[in-house]
Parts: sequence; C-alpha cells; structure tokens
Amino acid sequence: METNGEIAKIANLTKTYRMGPVTVRALRGISLAFEPGEYATIMGPSGCGKSTLLNILGCLDKPSDGQYYLGGDDVSQLDDDQLSSIRSARLGFVFQSYNLIQQLSVVENIEIPLFYQGIHEEEGRRRAIELATRVGLETRLDHKPFELSGGQQQRVAIARALVNDPLVILADEPTGNLDSSSGEEILRIFDELHHLGKTIIMVTHSDEVSERAGRVVRLRDGEIEHDLKR
Repeated sequence: METNGEIAKIANLTKTYRMGPVTVRALRGISLAFEPGEYATIMGPSGCGKSTLLNILGCLDKPSDGQYYLGGDDVSQLDDDQLSSIRSARLGFVFQSYNLIQQLSVVENIEIPLFYQGIHEEEGRRRAIELATRVGLETRLDHKPFELSGGQQQRVAIARALVNDPLVILADEPTGNLDSSSGEEILRIFDELHHLGKTIIMVTHSDEVSERAGRVVRLRDGEIEHDLKR
C-alpha cells in the first residue's frame, strides 16, 4: 500500500472492545491520511472514538483490523516491544494531565525519551536545556513539577515531546486543565511549532482551539462525520 508521502495514514481501521457479553465498536472502518507539517484537530462528543484513535496513532494501542502507516512503515501489526521503540523514536506526546515524574527536575523530565534511545548523557542534557529555553523555562531547570504552575508543567511536557525530534506530535486536550491565560500561552507554542513545520494531531473539545488548526476531523459513533481542511 502506497502512502504517497503522508507522514501518517490509516486505512479501514477498526477497534472493537469486548466488555463481558457486550461488544463495543469504538472505531468503524475509518481511513485518514496526514501530511508532513499538518496541524489537525480531532473532535466529537464523548465516546465518539477520538481518544481511541489518538491511542492507535500514538502506538499506545493496536487496531482490531485495518492498517496504520507511520513514516511509510506499517506499524499496525507490531508487537508491544516494537511499538515501544516506535513511540520513543518517532512520536511525541502531550497529555492533559502533563504526565511528568514528580521526583525529577524540569531538565530531567525533558531528557526521559532520550534515555530509552541510549543518547549520550551530555548530548541529552544539551538538547533538554535548549528545549527548556525555547519554551521559556531556562530559569526553572532544577525545579520539580510541584514547584511549577500548570502552564509551566505543560511547557515541560511540550519540550519533552520535542526532544526526540518526532515525526508527529500527539496532543490530548493539552489546555484542558489550564486557565484561559495559560491555555493561550500553550496554544501559541503549538502555533509556533506548526510554523516550524512540525506535524501536530490534537484531540480537543474546544471549537476555539480547533480554529487555530488547518484541519478539523469530527468523529461520531466511531465514524468520520466530516473532515474539513481550511
């Protein structure tokens, strides 16, 4: 199957969960392709399948059927260890709840993905400091997450997502826990990353957030309701 230069492509993707006697069809044969440098949001009501889709795109879950190509490689049938390697080398994650390690400093949290790639400690520290500076945390390098505001913690998470120079940045409601001012600061960082050519796929419930993206994919009942490119 040709991917024609798309950075991420899914074809006829389904995901079915069995919960006792009940079968839940979370995704129902959807197909999407994302181009390099695209800024896309995934929207829809609760239970529509958007988190399931993001988990599959992030190699955190496997499809029940269908294909998923990341950077031209079919990753839909890889085992857990292989998916873990793909995540650490090709993907960057930004979560609503930050997912930082409280015992580690800002710079140590940013370095984590490089540890799993075997990057030399000096090089890892250089990259982490550079990215902390890019997101405005150069004076907070030794602070622990509990010493930071929510907006600052999310900036750490963004720097961590960038440290391995990922093919795709995946964000799950990245402003969901922030006040409007901090949320705007985080969205400006995503705007800058988009202008730098980064590929961003973001789950959001906010029309205001989605208006900043060049594409809106809306799901309903595990299917694509519409796919709008601006």
